[in-house]
Amino acid sequence: MSTFTNKIDFAVIFSVKNANPNGDPLNGNRPRENYEGYGEVSDVCLKRKMRNRFIDMGKEVFVQSDDKNVDGYKSLSDRAANAVELKEAGKDKEKYAIAACQKWLDVRAFGQVFAFKSAGKGEGVSVGVRGPVSIHTAVSIERIDISSMQITKSVNSETKDSKSSDTMGMKHRVDAAVYVTYGSINHQLAEKTGFTDEDAEVIKQALITLFENDASAARPDGSMEVCKVIWWEHNCFAGQYSSAKVHRSLKVTPKVETPKTIMDYEIEVEPLEGLKVEVYEGI
Repeated sequence: MSTFTNKIDFAVIFSVKNANPNGDPLNGNRPRENYEGYGEVSDVCLKRKMRNRFIDMGKEVFVQSDDKNVDGYKSLSDRAANAVELKEAGKDKEKYAIAACQKWLDVRAFGQVFAFKSAGKGEGVSVGVRGPVSIHTAVSIERIDISSMQITKSVNSETKDSKSSDTMGMKHRVDAAVYVTYGSINHQLAEKTGFTDEDAEVIKQALITLFENDASAARPDGSMEVCKVIWWEHNCFAGQYSSAKVHRSLKVTPKVETPKTIMDYEIEVEPLEGLKVEVYEGI
């Protein structure tokens, strides 16, 4: 049976051009930015895109979005309740967690909280799984410029004798920016969930192809691109270096005063003795 060999760290560099990479619902769906003006893409958003890529690869995924629903279940509780493997585990929390990890890739990778009510008293489930794959919020290298435009809806949603009043709205986008996110795969947690080296390869491919089949009105095809994926493989379970030190070895610095594209940045990975590093071009 395959296992997960050694700790892995990774980083993803991606570019945004005239797109909204991750709208903030508490701020009129403007692209997320921190208090210093740097753009952000939440870890939840990145994991959603990774789960979509898992589904595209034919992997079983527990947390499915409405537009990527492949099994017809309308909720997480329905999906869990109809999983034969979980029914066989019964109320044994350890067996339940093991069965969930074996069935769904995103559970054994990211973890999951199974907390569902049941019609019968005391028949609910509450099981927590910690996953070995962690990923940071992506942050832009430079402060971002956000452009906004007013849009108008000028059609009737329903049949009426007269034309409905125009509905006004706003659309926001990041003009041009380069973002970086970091992540790790922990060996100790991988052992607990059954995460394998083969699963790590799926994670790598999901990162390389992160924006495939992800186009929308806010993110037109070609507006978001994975530029580089940096993949560090340690030579021991715990890793020779801390993740913080490994992540700091990646340097992305602008070569011009006002960088517009990935070509305006210099990307350098400082070597760390004994640490294997591979750099992949994005798709």
